[in-house]
Amino acid sequence: MVTFTVEDHEGNRQEIEAPDDMGLSLMEILKASEYPVLATCGGMALCATCHVQIMEGIGELGEATDAELDQLENLPEYFPTSRLACQVRISPLLEGSIIKLRGEDN
Repeated sequence: MVTFTVEDHEGNRQEIEAPDDMGLSLMEILKASEYPVLATCGGMALCATCHVQIMEGIGELGEATDAELDQLENLPEYFPTSRLACQVRISPLLEGSIIKLRGEDN
C-alpha cells in the first residue's frame, strides 16, 4: 500500500491509501475515492479532464510522456508540475506525495 495526500478544489486535504500492486492509475483511485474527476476519455490521455498538480513528490514520478504533454500544454492553466492522473501509476514512488486536483469537476 502507498499513502499520499489529495487536495480538492476547495483546498481540503485527505490522506489516501491505495494498493501499489494492481497497476491502477491515480485517476482510477481518485474516482474510486469519489473525487470529482471527469476523465471523459477514460484514461487515454486525450481530454486532460483528470489534470492534477503534484505539489510534493514530482521528482520521483519522472517526466510526462509526449502525449501527456500535448494535452497539458493546451490547458488554460498549466504548471511545471502538472500531470494527467490517468498517466500516473500507483507505485511506491507516490508515497508521501501531495496531489492537487486541477481538472474540471462534475
